Amino acid sequence: MRLIVRIAILGVLVAGAVWVGLAIRDRLAALGATEKRAVAAGRPAPVEVAEISRGPIELRRVFSGTIEAQARVSVAPKVSGRVLRIAVDLGDAVRRGDVVAELDNDEFRHAVTRAEASLAVARAKLAEARAALEIAQRGLERVESLRKQGIATDEEHDEARAELSARSAAVEVAEAEVARADSEVATATTRLGYTRVTAEWTGGEELRYVAERMVDPGDTVAGNQSLVSIVELDPVKAVFHVTEADYGRLEVGQEGTIATTALPGEEFRGAVARIAPAFRNSSRQARVEMSIRNPDRHLKPGMFVRAELVLDRRETATIVPAAALAQRGGRPGVFVLGPAGERVSWRPVTVGIREGERVEIGGEGLEGRVVTLGHQLIDDGSAVILPGSPAGGGAESE
Repeated sequence: MRLIVRIAILGVLVAGAVWVGLAIRDRLAALGATEKRAVAAGRPAPVEVAEISRGPIELRRVFSGTIEAQARVSVAPKVSGRVLRIAVDLGDAVRRGDVVAELDNDEFRHAVTRAEASLAVARAKLAEARAALEIAQRGLERVESLRKQGIATDEEHDEARAELSARSAAVEVAEAEVARADSEVATATTRLGYTRVTAEWTGGEELRYVAERMVDPGDTVAGNQSLVSIVELDPVKAVFHVTEADYGRLEVGQEGTIATTALPGEEFRGAVARIAPAFRNSSRQARVEMSIRNPDRHLKPGMFVRAELVLDRRETATIVPAAALAQRGGRPGVFVLGPAGERVSWRPVTVGIREGERVEIGGEGLEGRVVTLGHQLIDDGSAVILPGSPAGGGAESE
């Protein structure tokens, strides 16, 4: 029973609200109809006017975007292993060449020791081969001396020459073994150095900051697995996207301002650094990047920002309130109040830059005042009455 009563009360309230809305609509329509009947009867139409002004006007656009780091480096080891130490943490400053992490290097140290031992063996074999070569050289010289005396035979001479060739080849092999062992030592030493992971980058500032840390001591990582992410914070870039309507007005070097809700009351100046040469198929918008100096590091990557740019400017323009624009015959125009302040004249115009509630217009006969309220009641040559004028018609004295 209570539910039925509540439904009934709700129905009454809804019906009452609908009735009030209809009454207000009918009242407004009646007022409009009254004014139109008065104008049709030859009485002046009530209008409001504003001055036509001349001066500078700017086409400003505000774009929503995001702060991104000018450069981002992912620091990763070149070898796999267990993390012994992470030398930096989130937000820490890092300079080029600083050690970021250290990996367990036992296996790599042993590899260096084995390589060095192999190098020592190869060098000993080279020394032995060179000694044998020297003996073979002296043996050949002795056989040649005896041969000249007629004591040594040709066969003995050939054997001595063959022995010298063999010993010479053995030296070449030993030298190659030494070179290979030396290379293995260098490789093992280099891999051992990879266990000290350093921050390296080219260009930009010497000082950067840790934006993200992915691992902790004790973790086992693979080669090229990111340990930390390091970003450059001065300068940063504001990234936003523009439509085709604004794209043609942008150019590299164009200055603008950046504001963010995270830093109320602060403005940062920047300039357009890059404009994408293509539009995204999904949004039909092009990427634009503004470079912004950030010496105090107040702007952080990921912040939402508003970028304001002046896309066009007129130093001397004819300006009217946006409310003055009307349409007649599919063309924009304004109603200009005559010198006597009693009648209006229709003036077709071309619309230029819009700045808030101000609009640049071009055309003939744009002097004095324009109608800003009451366009629906007038036409070219209509009589009008301004607020405060006598009810019988005409405008207040000027």
